[in-house]
Amino acid sequence: MHGTNPARGLTRRRMAMALPLLGAAAWIPAAAAAPAAAERSHRVLMGTQVDMVTSGPDARALQAAMDLAWREMERLAALMTRYSPDSTLSAINRAAGKHAVAVPPEVMAVLKAAQGIAAQTHGAFDATVGSLKAWHFDEGQNTLPSPQEIEAQRRLVGYRGLVLDERAATAFLKQPGMALDLGGAAKLPILEAGTRVLRQQGVDNAMLNGGGDVLIAGKLHDRPWRVGLRDPRAPERLIGVLALEGQAIVASSGDYERFFMAQGERQHHILNPATGRPTQGPRGVSLLAKDAASVNGLGTAIMVLGSDGARALLKDKPGVQALVVDRDHSVWQTPGMAAAVQAA
Repeated sequence: MHGTNPARGLTRRRMAMALPLLGAAAWIPAAAAAPAAAERSHRVLMGTQVDMVTSGPDARALQAAMDLAWREMERLAALMTRYSPDSTLSAINRAAGKHAVAVPPEVMAVLKAAQGIAAQTHGAFDATVGSLKAWHFDEGQNTLPSPQEIEAQRRLVGYRGLVLDERAATAFLKQPGMALDLGGAAKLPILEAGTRVLRQQGVDNAMLNGGGDVLIAGKLHDRPWRVGLRDPRAPERLIGVLALEGQAIVASSGDYERFFMAQGERQHHILNPATGRPTQGPRGVSLLAKDAASVNGLGTAIMVLGSDGARALLKDKPGVQALVVDRDHSVWQTPGMAAAVQAA
């Protein structure tokens, strides 16, 4: 989640994302797929490799639509990435405790959504975890921050310290040292913006996969898209497969992608805002829904709250299905997810 060397972090993720089935959710191409009928490309956005696949009769039209979708996603990512000092996000962080910063509508929408998720989950999801700068998860990292560092930075975490003024179109972090990390709140809206551009360009069949979050539209060669759910207990295998068509999102979180071992424990990148340390809840969470707003931030919150928290969060969300692998290796899933998951 956090690192001080953006270039190094991006390189590491490119290497990791090249591996097949990276993330708890991963696209599985249909065995009978005809390569000539699909266009594929990938780029790095906000430190995560994003893969795009489109299917249709006109390869040139598909490629032109994909170029427009990439342009829109890159525009949005440039506003909200923590890897660039020129982003709106970086400007907000630099001005913490000093003054409010003007933000464009796209950033305001994501910040409002992040605040809504934080309130809904009682802070289990909190975009101000960017304050926890002592944690580093670059390749080769194996050093724990000191308890003093963690505690000092944890005191700066708190979504109520982010003040949004919609009329003035500004955002303000109340305390010096506070910082936002929108990786958990901006990725799905950015991917959804890409699928929206594709649809506007007449592309009915598409898949975008960004670090385990998969958005699909239509079909692939008249067959459902197949999305594999990676087993966090043994990440080299799948726990099941979802066959999806039409409009769907599979959003996944897990403790097995970016981590190091220290003091006999897995120190992973999903941090608990209340403790400033890696979550001690489930090993992995996969959510299935029709739109990004329904699941954005929920996977992270469930990693903090556990299966009981998942039940509480989802009881009023009939459109969201969930599969949770707990730390004791037990599996809890909603009835809808159980019905949808096929054997790998």
